[in-house]
Amino acid sequence: MTTLAPPDSPEDEAARNFFSACLALTLCFVVYSMLIVVVPVYGLQLGASPLVLGVVLSAQYLLPLLLAIPLGGVVSRYGGRATLIAGAGLMVAGLLSMHLWYGYAGLVLGQLLVGLAHLQMVLSAQTIISNLGTGPRLEKYFGWYATWLSGGQVVGPLLAGALLKSSGTDYVFLVMTGFALVSGLVALRLTGQARERIAITRKQAGFRAQWQLMRANQGVQLSVLVTVLGMFALGVYGSYLPVYLESLAISPLVIGVLVSLRAGVSMLIRPFMANMIALAGGRENTVLFSLATLAAGIALLGMSEQVILMGLLAVLVGIGSGLTQPLSMVILAESVDRQKRAGALGMRLMANRAIHFLAPLMFGLLLQLGGFTLAFGISGLLIAAALVLTRHRFNMGSDPDPK
Repeated sequence: MTTLAPPDSPEDEAARNFFSACLALTLCFVVYSMLIVVVPVYGLQLGASPLVLGVVLSAQYLLPLLLAIPLGGVVSRYGGRATLIAGAGLMVAGLLSMHLWYGYAGLVLGQLLVGLAHLQMVLSAQTIISNLGTGPRLEKYFGWYATWLSGGQVVGPLLAGALLKSSGTDYVFLVMTGFALVSGLVALRLTGQARERIAITRKQAGFRAQWQLMRANQGVQLSVLVTVLGMFALGVYGSYLPVYLESLAISPLVIGVLVSLRAGVSMLIRPFMANMIALAGGRENTVLFSLATLAAGIALLGMSEQVILMGLLAVLVGIGSGLTQPLSMVILAESVDRQKRAGALGMRLMANRAIHFLAPLMFGLLLQLGGFTLAFGISGLLIAAALVLTRHRFNMGSDPDPK
């Protein structure tokens, strides 16, 4: 006689969906971070000029800028599980195009497809996780989710470097394809609410609807502002810190340590985000604290040539960046209704990608005008000014939490 297994409890289902979404996205981020190392090497093998290489590298951000909000509606209509699996398939297609179609055409096509796939997978996973709980429970979920992704970002470049050293670019795209395939297979384990579809029209999920939501909802405004400031700091730090350190004749080993230190601190602090929010007295105070550490870490970076001091500033940037992104997702998830959540997350990701694209350009202009001290100083002051405006705009301190 066959006995049917009892249905999973809501807690068991939530735990399985959380683990599956985190593992699938970690594998996605391994691929994404490997490409950061592999694509420039591959482009230089093709003889790309700096301008052509810049076009190839920026191609990955083009479709996310245009399609982030429409994809939010797609996730709502078809469910997080289906769109996560479809995103993995799209990533496989992009990686295979780079492997099979040698030259610029295959490289650019692959970058476009992988950029779109990455956006779709991130949006799907964030939507799934945002529906798993509320309050401190949701804070813990997003803190650990961001920690998983940080792990993928640490592993990816190391793996890419090892593969390039052993076999060049011959098989590296195939290895990445394997990671993308496994990511899609892991997503098959998603059940329950991850499969649910929400009837939503294009009008409800379009650009106009998201703009109206942005104008009317202070939680969404705060979430987008926090992610924009966090990504601005990361764009400045990640793009120009190695250049600054190289100009000081600091050894490549020390440069690597300082770059990794920021990422390591961000990864270590994220599992404790809920505890830090409780310790700070609420999300509003945590927002102000995270932006203050980013402002100080960036503003003072160009004022010293002492490695120890720069290490301490890297820790500050790591703390701030480690908190801003998961905190932004939590604020947004609890500020909108479930049927609007995927579209709002898409708007947040569009702002995220836009500032990620623009921040290095803005810093480059400041650098050309006045050198590293001025560029880092003004960048930090911009974040500090935004912090002050944020405090007054959202009347922080009057309520325990932005809801």
